[in-house]
Amino acid sequence: MSRTDLALEVRESFQEDDVEIQGVILDEEYDKKKDIRVTTVVIKDQKGADAMGKPIGTYITIEAPKLQEDDESFHEPITEEIVKYIKKVAVNLEEMEVLIAGLGNREVTPDALGPQVVDNLFVTRHLIREFGQEFKEKNNLGNVSAISPGVMGQTGMESSEILRGIIKETKPQVVIVIDALAARSINRLNTTIQITNTGISPGSGVGNNRKALNKESLGVEVIAIGVPTVVDAATIVNDTMEQYMRKQGLEEKEIYQFLGEVNQQTISNMFVTPKSIDDSIKRISFTISEALNKCFS
Repeated sequence: MSRTDLALEVRESFQEDDVEIQGVILDEEYDKKKDIRVTTVVIKDQKGADAMGKPIGTYITIEAPKLQEDDESFHEPITEEIVKYIKKVAVNLEEMEVLIAGLGNREVTPDALGPQVVDNLFVTRHLIREFGQEFKEKNNLGNVSAISPGVMGQTGMESSEILRGIIKETKPQVVIVIDALAARSINRLNTTIQITNTGISPGSGVGNNRKALNKESLGVEVIAIGVPTVVDAATIVNDTMEQYMRKQGLEEKEIYQFLGEVNQQTISNMFVTPKSIDDSIKRISFTISEALNKCFS
């Protein structure tokens, strides 16, 4: 199984598309007019978690091929979809005190999604503390604070350590973390958004596992929003070779034997991102921040 942070791709990795995995529910909706596909993977119990290699919870994947295009008319319906599904995994979110954490390194473009989302947020906690509850209700505001904790190479601290300190002081009721992910398919880069109520393990998709950010580690509910921005280079090599060999008429056994030998010589720690990543991150981060702003005002 190639590295991926998407529960949908883990589910697709099972050889039979229609195989029933005990403890896992799969539901799919497609809006032809909007060209948006939403797949919900619910891991109900420990058997499902063991089979999927992911924690128990709900994973919602929004696939929108036009997300990476510079078309404002398309980003509006995408924003509405994100709002809809954030509220689905976090009931009464607008009534809670919320801390939003933009994970990642803003100096590395494919990893800058989280910090750029935070840059565009409308934070209100300081206003409510200064002007009171009446001001909050009069202006129909949520209670939102935000932080970009950086990465360990910059701070010498785990994101979980930084966030635990902030949570201890500010006492939010829920944390929303935004992070860049790794995908199995190049077609999902910058076109897919995953929303889950299980938290996140920063860097897991690229083999750089940091401490998980979830209810167990932070003490509050954690909602994670992620967009795949990189794919393992070995995956591209394997997919290209497999397609070529199938066209040449090789048998399944021969193909997988050859790919197994190739994987032993794999390109380690090499990840690929599209050449348009700068524009894509800027556009997608703004779309996600607009959705979050709408959730709270």
